[in-house]
Amino acid sequence: MEKVDLIILGAGPGGYRAAEYAAKQGLKVVVFEGSEVGGTCLNVGCIPTKTYVHSATFAEARERMATVVAQLRQGVEGILSHPNITLVRENGVFTDAHTVGDYTADNIIIATGSETKWLPIKGKDDPRVVDSTGLLNLETQPKRLAIIGAGVIGMEFASVFNRFGTEVTVIEYLKECLPALDSDIAKRLRKYLEKQGITFKMKTAVEDIAAIDADVVLMATGRKPRTEGLGLEAIGVNLAPNGAIPVDDNYQIVNGQWPNGKCYAIGDVNGKQMLAHAAEMQAIHAVNQIIGKKDGIDFSIMPAAIFTQPEAACVGPTEDLLKEQGLAYECKKSFWRANGKAMAMNETEGLLKLFVSPDGLILGCHAYGAHSADIIQEVSVLMCKHTTMAELADMVHIHPTLSEILKSAVD
Repeated sequence: MEKVDLIILGAGPGGYRAAEYAAKQGLKVVVFEGSEVGGTCLNVGCIPTKTYVHSATFAEARERMATVVAQLRQGVEGILSHPNITLVRENGVFTDAHTVGDYTADNIIIATGSETKWLPIKGKDDPRVVDSTGLLNLETQPKRLAIIGAGVIGMEFASVFNRFGTEVTVIEYLKECLPALDSDIAKRLRKYLEKQGITFKMKTAVEDIAAIDADVVLMATGRKPRTEGLGLEAIGVNLAPNGAIPVDDNYQIVNGQWPNGKCYAIGDVNGKQMLAHAAEMQAIHAVNQIIGKKDGIDFSIMPAAIFTQPEAACVGPTEDLLKEQGLAYECKKSFWRANGKAMAMNETEGLLKLFVSPDGLILGCHAYGAHSADIIQEVSVLMCKHTTMAELADMVHIHPTLSEILKSAVD
């Protein structure tokens, strides 16, 4: 049995980032990964879907996806070839609180990610039914695609396949799409996508797949933490009701038996913020806990994007949540159609909503429109630095750029 400084289960964005950072700090690291390195995000998630978003045809998308994924996977392989890192190409399973496979360590990080959450709908075993991975593996473009779920995955694929020329229908149980997005923004985006030819059936529950008239049915009903087969029950880890590994604010597991060290769960497997960039930053924070280094990462400020066309993005609470919590705020709006760069790009569809406290601090920002993710990233930085509206008003923005849409909301 070989003793190392850190064992990591999973080589997705959280796992490989933790390994890279820990190795650079001088720790001897072992990473267990039974599938391809890069995790869901690189292999069957964020990256493949973005190649579809930026491709003109289905055939081009499939070709580009294979090339891009292979290049990025090679990059992750390079990261994990660091002399302080040993990559074990098998799934890690606990045999006791500090032992996984042939290795033992005082510190362990679980970063096994998530998997498709299948709803128990009658007919879900119909061969027409696929998850996002199955949809990306299709060799023939469907003529009619039905999507169950209007969350991020469902909306991105709806937008993509509509652009490819597929007849798309989205079926959603809730009254509006993209619940994490401001409802006003979400409604405007949905209405715009309806004009592009996508059919939405809101407040509709699917009881039987047989009732759906489509060549392919995408189950886009969310994801669940991947914990099966890790041997957690042997070390006393009890899962939360949502199937996640419960952790504290430092991502240390709150139950289980860790007599001589610590075990952390980062990324989708802890169910807190199921985003690749959240997993990466949680990885940094967990390793910092191990090596005793302080950091200033603010996990309450977590930007996110939805790559429909046009894209949407957000940081901070929705206006509905601000009202629900009884917080005082002012909502400032700005439109893409009033921006010179947007007009020049022929991308005039879009709205930005900026929420500001009575003392001038930015509470959040939600938007849809071309490059809204880039604008929201700027807002996220400003929020991290507690920038006031007066200070933002004094900051020069290049003309003509889409970033002036944010400046217009201030002015």
